[in-house]
Amino acid sequence: MKIDPRSHIPIYLQIAEGIREAVAAGVYRPGESLPSLRVMAVDIQVNPNTVQRAYDELAREGLVQARRGKGLFVAEEGAIAARTRAQQVVRRAFEQGIRTSRAAGLGRDEVRTIFEASLNDSGQGGNDA
Repeated sequence: MKIDPRSHIPIYLQIAEGIREAVAAGVYRPGESLPSLRVMAVDIQVNPNTVQRAYDELAREGLVQARRGKGLFVAEEGAIAARTRAQQVVRRAFEQGIRTSRAAGLGRDEVRTIFEASLNDSGQGGNDA
């Protein structure tokens, strides 16, 4: 997980987003435990209180759940929630790109060509995942 301390996005939200992405991608599966606060804090070199805020945020969303004395685990419906959120984020990004393309006077075919090139450049061309 990459944290950018210079970003305008608070660090705890960057951590939460990184975990959401990991859950959506299947890195953490439903029922699987997340790293402890201290382990995560050491790994990404932040204060444990910052990790706690991220974990609290994810718990409020229902993505993770605490098990007393055992740690924090991905909720059974957590993967679905993370994937749905990822789809919403991608859709908003696409909508913004479409608005920008319209403002620039680009046609559908040009936008599709740009999209396909971007998809290929990202290493995702041809994948249905």
